[in-house]
Amino acid sequence: MSRSSPETLLAPLLAALSPAATLPARPPSCAELNARARARDLRTASGLPLRFVPPAADGLGYEARIWQHGTVETRPDNWHDAFNALVWLTYPASKAALNAAHREAQASAPDGRGRLRDALTHFDECGIVLVASEAPLLGLVRDFAWKSLFVERRAECGTRLCCFVFGHATCEQLLAPFRGLTAKAVLFDVDADWLCQSAEACLADLDRRLAAHLAAGRLDRPRALHPVPLMGWPGVTPASEEAAYFDDLWQFRPGRTRPGV
Repeated sequence: MSRSSPETLLAPLLAALSPAATLPARPPSCAELNARARARDLRTASGLPLRFVPPAADGLGYEARIWQHGTVETRPDNWHDAFNALVWLTYPASKAALNAAHREAQASAPDGRGRLRDALTHFDECGIVLVASEAPLLGLVRDFAWKSLFVERRAECGTRLCCFVFGHATCEQLLAPFRGLTAKAVLFDVDADWLCQSAEACLADLDRRLAAHLAAGRLDRPRALHPVPLMGWPGVTPASEEAAYFDDLWQFRPGRTRPGV
């Protein structure tokens, strides 16, 4: 599938990452990103001002550089890295908590990654947050009941069940959606009033909830995340408007083959 221009991004899935609900025609520069970070006095979990900088040959790993210097490696004219920066600007507490969790995991297991760091990386790259005001909707996600969710209760996707994209790789993939595009979800129950808040209030509260979730060590293994086939979400592909689309069990799999969460 051809790559979309940023102006035709898949609102509502990506609109939360830009104050104007659209993205510019090119990736924002480090100077533009840093101006937004300074305006909000964003900081890392180590207390340093957050800055976006071009890659440097300093021998430090990505997470170590953020922790030690407050700098996020950001390649120019690169949407993958630009989306990472936009997620930092949208969910600063959660991204800081992720960096702190990586730092702690590295200190305890310096010679290997382990399940914890794998889970953190999966969420950082491919994560979404699903919030629902009706618990049965999240139950359908846990049960891999995709036709029930995306066909029978389709009208509630975006109203009673909302999807917030966190993973910057998933953001980039949504520029050119493809068969099998799958995100890894954290699930939160909310009340109906939560969904009636302004977008800014929802994002701020979601950032607090997610940061606390990460700080509590709830994301301790990859299987703590719930796979969600994004091609079923309304608006991602016109094909999903037909119920027969969900007969494709390669995409819309009926469940895990081993016990999970």
